[in-house]
This record gives sequence, structure tokens and C-alpha cells, in this order.
Amino acid sequence: MALIQRIGLHSVSSNTALPRADDRDLTLLIVDDDRDFALSAADFARTRGYTSYLAHSLAQTRDFARLPAVDLLLLDLNLPDGCGFDLIGQPGLPELGQIAIVTGEPTMESAARAVSQPVMDYLVKPLCPARFGQLLDRVAASARPAPSAERMGMIGRSAPMRRLAAQLQRVAPSPLSVLISGESGTGKELAARAVHETSGRSGAFVAVNCGAIAPDLLASHLFGHERGSFTGAASRHFGYLEQASAGTLFLDEITEMPPALQVYLLRVLETGRLTRVGGSDEIAVDLRLVAATNRDPAQAVAQGLLREDLYYRLADFHLEMPPLRSRGDDAALIARSLLERLNQRYGTRKRFADGTDLVLSSHPWPGNVRELNSTVQRAYLTAAGDEVRLVPGPNMRVYGSEDDPGSVSFRVGMSYADIERQMLLKTLAHFGRDRTRTARALGVSVRTIHNQIARLRESGHQVD
Repeated sequence: MALIQRIGLHSVSSNTALPRADDRDLTLLIVDDDRDFALSAADFARTRGYTSYLAHSLAQTRDFARLPAVDLLLLDLNLPDGCGFDLIGQPGLPELGQIAIVTGEPTMESAARAVSQPVMDYLVKPLCPARFGQLLDRVAASARPAPSAERMGMIGRSAPMRRLAAQLQRVAPSPLSVLISGESGTGKELAARAVHETSGRSGAFVAVNCGAIAPDLLASHLFGHERGSFTGAASRHFGYLEQASAGTLFLDEITEMPPALQVYLLRVLETGRLTRVGGSDEIAVDLRLVAATNRDPAQAVAQGLLREDLYYRLADFHLEMPPLRSRGDDAALIARSLLERLNQRYGTRKRFADGTDLVLSSHPWPGNVRELNSTVQRAYLTAAGDEVRLVPGPNMRVYGSEDDPGSVSFRVGMSYADIERQMLLKTLAHFGRDRTRTARALGVSVRTIHNQIARLRESGHQVD
């Protein structure tokens, strides 16, 4: 057995599901080839409230990649497959809190190297119990709270939300751009705001919906303009990019931005400088960009809605928002929180009727949290007394049968690829496979029709 956990003297193989640190048990990872020392250190740490995990080589530490975080890494320098220093900063490890070096062969060189690394302490074997205890107590005092959605302004305790919270906490302090994708109503702006609020950036959070601004005005709104640069430009205007300097710019529905404008955005991201519309001077900006889309990013690139070079620049870190239907009991938590807010706002004491949890868990919530919010508010306002009965609305659809050649049926939850495929095939059939008339009706080029047909054939669809 490659690795063991000394808790109650039972062993855990690398295939065993590892306990999570979300309940805030302090975690200690001991990497030492001296098994007796490692077991003794684990037993001592247990008296201080630590759960200990043991690895006896650098290679065995990979078995602990599934841990969400490690509060203290106790690292021996002389290991069978290398030096302990080689482990620091390596990818594939859980998030590390503090690091302490332990060695039975101390040298000035290793001590100096430890000082130059993010190392909290340098211990010499045999360990002094008092000093080891002080180290464990210092780590416990400085341990960060476990990532949680609630702590970041979102409601949810499900596994998908815990993973999301851990990802948010990991990326927020970095300067990386973030791309958030997910269905409408899943809370992409809340996630973007959480990134900003936990980033430590001093500037403002500026949110922009790219689909809500006319394409010919978006450049001026984003980059700003100089006085007289166009009709009606009576004064200088600082754009959203400048307003978000030292802060975070959130671009929602990034795929609605015209491709020509995406080129200029990419240049700003790469150079950190912009030029206002009608201006000639370059202006330095220091901003963190978070973008969001309810489309599949790879499909958006393939469809020409998102430039590939901008996609790679935006997706330094990609977050996927889980749909509400995959979040278990989170729907009930959110509903109760919404009802509590309504009660506080209007001074009431309304409550949900019996069976509400079953209603919440059985509905697919195609509109996600936004639909749930509307459902709770509607039920609250229409309740005759203090008992609130949730009645989710029917799934939205565009009327028309798939068998009707003159109409196209969509349902909530269909991918854009499926919608476009149905639209293309039905329109082709309507015009007797005439690709020119099909292109004219759909408002695209004939070449686009040919390309879409080719992609459908490559994916196994029969297209005449």
C-alpha cells in the first residue's frame, strides 16, 4: 500500500475517497521516507486537531491531488526519488497553506535555500515536541476558512458549488483573465463579482452587457472618446476600460461584441494601453478582465462569434457555472433565502407549504436561479395567507411541431448547435435545397451555408 492515513490506525489506499477539508478539519501532509517518524508526527498532530496524510516519496504525493487544500506540508529534504525542495511550486498538488522543512541532515546551503522559498519553518530531527506544537498552533491560527459559496456572495452547499468556490478562491488573487460560461440565470455576474471582491484590487467593479449596447456605440462606451470625435461628442468620455483601471471589468455576453471590436480589446489586454475614439494618445490601464457567455466557447469560436486569439487570451482560467438542476438541495436553500428576504422587506412571516422541497427537486429549472427567483416572488405575492405554495411555470417553448415543415420547434435546454442545425435543415427543405435562397433567408453568405453543411456531414448527419 503506497500511502496510509494514521487516524485511528486505519489505512487508506490511493483509490479510497479522501475526506474533504470543507468541514475545517486541519490537514497535514507529511512527505518523509522515514515511516516511523512520519507516523509519530501524525500521532502528535492528531492531538492538535489535524488530519494527517502520509507520502514516502515525491511520486506518492500525486495521490493527494484530490484534496481540496492542505494547511501544512511537512517536507523532508532527502527522499528516495529527489529533493523535497523540488516539490514546492509543482503543479498537480492540492492548494497549500504553509510549508515546513524537516531534515536529519541540516546544512547551511539547505537553510539558505529554505529562506528563499515560501517556507514557514526549518526543523531538525529529532523534532522538539514543543517547537513542533508551536508550529502546528501557528498554522491553525492562520489557516484560511474553507472555500464556500456563501462566503463569496452565492448560496449553495452542493459539490458543484464547493468546487466552484475553491476555483474562485484560487484564481481571484492572481492577475489572470477569467472566462465564465454557463446557462442563462446561473449567476455568472455573481461569480465575476466574487472574483473581484476577493482579488484585493482597489478599483471598481464595472459590469457591461455587450448585447445591451448598439454595436456602433460599443467602441465609444468601452474605449471612451475625445471631444468632437463624432457628432454629439460634446466632451471627453472615459470608457469602461478606464473606469475599471485598478479594478475589474466584467464583459457579459462577450460573443455579442462585433469581431472587429474584439481585435482592439485583444490589443488592450496584451499591451495594457488603449486609445480613445478620436484620440491619438495611448493611455495605460491596469485592469482585470472577466468575461462571460451563455454559449459553448469552442462553438462560439467555430461559428465566428468569438475570435480564437481573444478566446485564448480570455481563457487564462475557465469557470463553468453549474445549472441549478445539478446542484441537489441548493434550490431549497436559495428558495428559503429568497422568501426570508421578502419577509424582511415587507414585514411578513410567510412560510413555504409542506411538500415544497419535493416541488423544488422535481422541477428542472431551465431558467436556473433567475427562474426560481421569479417563481418565489410570484408565489409570495399571490399567497392568500401566510402559506406560500410554489407552482413552477411550464417549460418555455416556441410553438410549432418538428413535423411541421413550415416551422421550427425549440425547447429550453437545447444547445445552439442543435437550434442552428434544425433551422438550417428546415430552411433548406423549404427552399428545395436551394442554398442561395436559404442563405438569403437566413441572412448569411452562401459560403457559410456550405461550411455548416460540411460540418454537419463530418459529425455524421445526412445532408443532401
